[in-house]
Amino acid sequence: MNTSTINIKNLLLIGLSILLGACASKTMVESDLDIKGAPDWVNKGTQFLNDRGGRLFHGVGEAPAVGSRSLQKSTADNRARTEVARIFSSFMDAVTSDYTAASSSGGSGMSEQALSQQIKSSTKVNLAGVKIIARWKDKKTKIIYSLAELDLDKVKKTVNTTNNMNADLKRYISSNSANIFDKMSTGE
Repeated sequence: MNTSTINIKNLLLIGLSILLGACASKTMVESDLDIKGAPDWVNKGTQFLNDRGGRLFHGVGEAPAVGSRSLQKSTADNRARTEVARIFSSFMDAVTSDYTAASSSGGSGMSEQALSQQIKSSTKVNLAGVKIIARWKDKKTKIIYSLAELDLDKVKKTVNTTNNMNADLKRYISSNSANIFDKMSTGE
């Protein structure tokens, strides 16, 4: 083989690689903070987690050293709870949107204001069930990380025992929340 044939083949391979790379490119967001020695939950951060443990809302909070270890822990805990509240709120927005779309054709007769009030009330009750399940302190930076968790099964049980919620909305949440959670956890 002569050098011009090799160069043409190399150019074709390079061009094909660029073309395939452009077609297959997808925005990838790295969720690993890459903190050496940290537990996986610290590096993965706040997320919807669907695994053998169930469908879980995980929130990670952190707090720098502030002089009082107790204050530092409670700050990290509160920030973790806030993260759970943030993603749970997104989840409830999706539930509300889906329910509104489904009920608009079925005519539930419930006003948007009543629906909004019931969702807010349910959210407050459910967020009271958030628990801190882990803490980790980075020995180098002295930052404390807290992991808060809310289980979707507990959310559904809480909704089912709520007295001031529309029966259709309760059934909708009970029947559809797992599917909505799964869509959100996979980013669909």
